[in-house]
Amino acid sequence: MTDNQKASVGVFGGSGFYSFLQETEEYEIDTPYGAPSDKIVIGEVAGKKVAFIPRHGRNHNLPPHKINYRANIYAMKKLGVKYIFGPCASGSLQPHIKPGQFVMCDQFVDRTKGRIDTFYDGPKTIHISMAEPYCPTLRKIVIESAKELKIDYRPRGTIVVIQGPRFSTRSESRWFASQGWEVVGMTQYPEMYLAREQEICYVNISLITDYDAGLEGHPEFKPVTIEEVVRVFKENNEKVRSLLFRAISKIPDKRDCICSHALKDAAVN
Repeated sequence: MTDNQKASVGVFGGSGFYSFLQETEEYEIDTPYGAPSDKIVIGEVAGKKVAFIPRHGRNHNLPPHKINYRANIYAMKKLGVKYIFGPCASGSLQPHIKPGQFVMCDQFVDRTKGRIDTFYDGPKTIHISMAEPYCPTLRKIVIESAKELKIDYRPRGTIVVIQGPRFSTRSESRWFASQGWEVVGMTQYPEMYLAREQEICYVNISLITDYDAGLEGHPEFKPVTIEEVVRVFKENNEKVRSLLFRAISKIPDKRDCICSHALKDAAVN
């Protein structure tokens, strides 16, 4: 692998991001887990090499439950990536979290089923603590950047990751909301956990595109549709890019966070 195929920062997200990278090149990366979602685009932001993968594929041909999360994360690791940003479109479970806001989630609840969610299928077995699932260093950087850019954001929240591709029923949504959880989405798990298994720092940025089905009593409620999700996401794409570019410029040269040594003492001997 040449120096041109190396990157220190990775981004998963929509296909609008990489068109703003400087001097981009596309590469096909092989992994032991199959092909990533698409060709990987490598460019430059703030003097740092950045690798980008559209997690659903460039033509959005991969539904959430069919994304090869292991291949995507392994490809990033193979490129030398140490930091990953994972922006995603999400629904609000609480009236005070409004469409157009960003939530920098600090916790997740996994409600998926059947997704392959580890690199360690045996004979080596590991157990990694998930008490603090998102990188504290990257979260601080993203929050500082949002504040500087005057982006409307929430500094923490719990994202419920559902299987998809369907949206929640009203009863499911009410249940999620009754637990005090703030955000619902389809792609955070196992993406972020697999990054931790590879000792890669990972941060979530949830762009709220709609109120979920359980908020039908809220005066601004409209039943969630894919058209509305896409419309709000496109309207806020520039904010997402600005936030990512600002945050990438602040990434430190050295790491000492929990992510960088996640496998230490995690193996069962």
